[in-house]
Amino acid sequence: MPSGEPDADAWRQRRTSFGSVAAGYAAHRPDYPPDAVAFLVGERSLRVLDLGAGTGLLTGVLLAAGHEVVAVDPAEPMLAELRVRYPEVTAQVGDAEALPLPDGSVDAAVAGQAAHWFDPEPAARQLRRVLRPGGVVGLVWNTRDEEVPWVGALGRALADEARGHEADRGVVEAFTRALDARVEHFRSGVVQRLSPQQVVAGIATRSYVAMMDDARRKEFLGEVRALLATHPDTRNRDLVDLPYRTDAYRLTTA
Repeated sequence: MPSGEPDADAWRQRRTSFGSVAAGYAAHRPDYPPDAVAFLVGERSLRVLDLGAGTGLLTGVLLAAGHEVVAVDPAEPMLAELRVRYPEVTAQVGDAEALPLPDGSVDAAVAGQAAHWFDPEPAARQLRRVLRPGGVVGLVWNTRDEEVPWVGALGRALADEARGHEADRGVVEAFTRALDARVEHFRSGVVQRLSPQQVVAGIATRSYVAMMDDARRKEFLGEVRALLATHPDTRNRDLVDLPYRTDAYRLTTA
């Protein structure tokens, strides 16, 4: 559990809450751009741990690039979605702080949209244990590009509920220290073309929404729907472009 989190049970509930929205997560979350993934793990075929693999959004890009993937996630319903899409992948329930893998069993470990759910010190010890000599750790996040006016308005509408649930830039620094690693950064991007209803469905897969009671969730998503129906850049639109910045961090250990 990251420092400052007052309740370990509440923290675990938050990071496993995605199981209740697994199908929507697979359908509505953005993919990762291949150039960012190549930056993390290179182009030579490797055995890669996808940690916090979820429904396999990052797994799919790794497989397409020719890597062998082992997937670990704390939520079995998320892995069930991954297994349907990628039956060739070994997928196991497990935590970053207690990896269900043998020592020295992978060449690289990556985490997409997940490292902010890990406790850096114990997770770093586990990563060092399972990585082969010369192994790297890759952390990557897609973040909505709120410089686009309607996306900025969406971000402001979500801000109060999202606070404390989204990626923290301090996570990279914490892992860099815990791994005694050298860090490199690469920025790319991806754009989803979605209907307004699909935008709402994607917001519904966020942990803070998944943990709402039914009445609050309905009210909150109604507010998002109303914003899209009235904002000048999205009203009366069948499809909108939702841009993301992709930030990839490659951590190389000594």
